[in-house]
Amino acid sequence: MALRVLMVGRKHEDWVVDGIRRYEKRLKKPFDLSWISIPHSARENDAARKEESERLLAKLGSDYVILLDERGKAITSPQLAKTLQKPLDNSRNVTLIIGGAYGVDQSVHDRADFVWSLSPLVFPHQLVRLILAEQVYRAQEIAAGRPYHHE
Repeated sequence: MALRVLMVGRKHEDWVVDGIRRYEKRLKKPFDLSWISIPHSARENDAARKEESERLLAKLGSDYVILLDERGKAITSPQLAKTLQKPLDNSRNVTLIIGGAYGVDQSVHDRADFVWSLSPLVFPHQLVRLILAEQVYRAQEIAAGRPYHHE
């Protein structure tokens, strides 16, 4: 069982690498993250969205898929812990998707088991990566009953 992140775009910028490393040092199986970068399309708008979405879908297999989208469902950190833990308890890998600048097309939405909104605000993709790493760490700590998260 594993957690991985499929992300459209270039590698992490240095400031993001430093932040993500801080949390990755603390992550333990099955909450440890692997990051897979999908190249940006050279196209624009709908054509880019379609091409990137096809690349993402080709990597999914039978994983439990969580799509990050500002129009998704806002949940609490304890709810995220349960959302991640349930498929892991059922021996399913979990893939979290961060789309590109134009988002993803309906086929990725249709494939997603859960569409999650970090916020109704739109954040830069690099910042989303860092927030995601912290939230996965927080979910790990909540799932284990440790005191990182305060209600």
